[in-house]
Amino acid sequence: MLAPLMAQLDSTVVNVSLSTLAEKLDTTLTTIQWVSSGYLLALALTLPLTGWLVDRVGARRVYLATFSIFTLTSLLCGIATTAPSLILFRILQGMAGGVLTPLSQMMMARTAGRNMARVMGIAVMPVMIGPILGPTLAGLILQHAGWQWIFLVNLPVGILATLLAWRVLPPDRDLRVRRSFDALGFIMLAPALAMLLHSLETLASGDGTDPQGVWLELSAAIVLLAAFLWHATRRAGAALIDIRLFRTRTFSASAATQFLTNCMTYGGQLLFPLYLITARGYSPSRAGILLALMGLGLLCAFPLMGKLTDRYGSRRVATGGALIGLIGTLPFVLVDRYEMPDLMICALLWLRGTGLGSINIPSMSSAYADMPRERLPVATTALNIVQRLGGPIATTVLAIWLHASLGSYMNDTAAANGAAAAYATANFAAANHTAAAFSSTFALFCVVHALGVIAAAMIPGRKNRP
Repeated sequence: MLAPLMAQLDSTVVNVSLSTLAEKLDTTLTTIQWVSSGYLLALALTLPLTGWLVDRVGARRVYLATFSIFTLTSLLCGIATTAPSLILFRILQGMAGGVLTPLSQMMMARTAGRNMARVMGIAVMPVMIGPILGPTLAGLILQHAGWQWIFLVNLPVGILATLLAWRVLPPDRDLRVRRSFDALGFIMLAPALAMLLHSLETLASGDGTDPQGVWLELSAAIVLLAAFLWHATRRAGAALIDIRLFRTRTFSASAATQFLTNCMTYGGQLLFPLYLITARGYSPSRAGILLALMGLGLLCAFPLMGKLTDRYGSRRVATGGALIGLIGTLPFVLVDRYEMPDLMICALLWLRGTGLGSINIPSMSSAYADMPRERLPVATTALNIVQRLGGPIATTVLAIWLHASLGSYMNDTAAANGAAAAYATANFAAANHTAAAFSSTFALFCVVHALGVIAAAMIPGRKNRP
């Protein structure tokens, strides 16, 4: 559990500290942004390797090696003296992080078996602490210590976790598979994931620099993904990712649910802060207090998921959670007609968080329920890739839709008032129609939630009894 906790906490702390890093290292914010972006892209590059590495080398050895590298690169980041060196060490750290998170999940699945829902209900709690404590920890470090401690704080946790892994994790010689490395598949899939994530992140951020290049990068990523799927179909089990897994109803329904859950989670992280700050004029601190209720809902749901899944089955719990999430989001479609009080917003966000917290664990438990132990590494890798793509795709689509809605409402008002009055009414139009644009975007977001309900309902309806 310490591996995903450290990776999550490290990412959150760094994101909050980018402006300080730019100032201290005497560089631009555009350059220092690669401390975060480079980490995420490197993570995407190595993520497809997890299954093959575990099969070939063994989970225990891979875990010890990658955690040691992650800890060592944290030290190197802390002693970096220039922006380029810090970016380089963060990229190396991301390469280790790309293996750590799915590897931790896979090792839990191997041991837990049909108790996966109970195990994940407990194991996910430390991971949730990262986003909650990250901004606070970053503020304390930057106020009372140097920026170097943003990275050096990983050292005691990393050393402790490595020692515990060395002492506790069992050897897995009987589970190793001597399969050859699919070099061609890796050459296609790894750059495709990195380019896809980067182009989607650029589009979602609204960065207008070289839009033609961004769309070209996105097109190249899609072509490479299509080529990998064709390649994987021909190589079957010898491919880097065995896409035959998606032919089974259990795994494909669980993977679709995981993908859409990430769409709901990251889409909400984009949309709700923007609505509160832009449309309602709240300060970031006030918006943050309201949004904390969504995290509280997640924390309330997770400990109950094991017992509920064992009693009612993955399909019922995941579908119920998706419905609750949809109910918590639907009222925001009416923000252009009614101004909700803060108390109602808090209740809806808590309800939405509770619903989202009730989807991931049951659907993940279903995906692993009938999976042979020897196929868990490649299954975990495939599931993590599908999960990771949900967030950027959702935020990009929602950001483009919101931007287009805001622009269309302003253009309609300008046309109605005549060209001569367009400039005078532009600000008025923006103020009057911002809520309508958000209402339209929330409606699209509810469609995503409804798709999540459908995907969860497709999970086979059997109980995950221990």
